[in-house]
Amino acid sequence: MDQQHRKLIHWNPKKKDITRRYSNGEVTVVWRPSLCQHTMICFDGLPEVFDPDRKPWIVPDAASTQAIVDQVKACPSGALTFVMNNPVPVDEEKPPVSIEVLPNGPLLVRGTITLKDKEGNHVTKGPVTALCRCGATRNKPFCDGEHARIGFKG
Repeated sequence: MDQQHRKLIHWNPKKKDITRRYSNGEVTVVWRPSLCQHTMICFDGLPEVFDPDRKPWIVPDAASTQAIVDQVKACPSGALTFVMNNPVPVDEEKPPVSIEVLPNGPLLVRGTITLKDKEGNHVTKGPVTALCRCGATRNKPFCDGEHARIGFKG
C-alpha cells in the first residue's frame, strides 16, 4: 500500500462534520468527509479529478461532466454526491407512467402522477402509488391495505 492510501486510512474525518462543494459549471460535486469509507474508488477510477494529495483534492474541470457523474455514482458511502447546476426541466425527464393490477390488491401506478384527492386538492405522487380497487380504504383513492382484511378478490 502506498503512502497516499495509508494517509487516508489513518485520517479520521469524523472529527469534523463538514461539507465541501466543487463545481465545473455544469455539475457540483458535494463531499462529506465524515461519511467516507476510504474505498479509494473515486481516485482509482478518475484520478485526474480525485487526488487526495492535491489541494483542492477534487478538480471537476479535469474530466467531462458525465465521467464525473458516473464516478460519483460509484461512491459506496454517499460521501460523494452531485447536483446538476442546470437540471433538465422535470417535464422532460419524466419516465412514462405505467399501471399494474395486483391480484387481489391495488393498482400500482409507477411514475410521477398528479391527481385530485377527495377534497379536490391536487396531489403529486411517485415513484410508485397504490390506488385502491376494493373500495374499502379509509384513505381514498389510496390503498391502505384493507383489501387483505376484507378478503377482496379481483
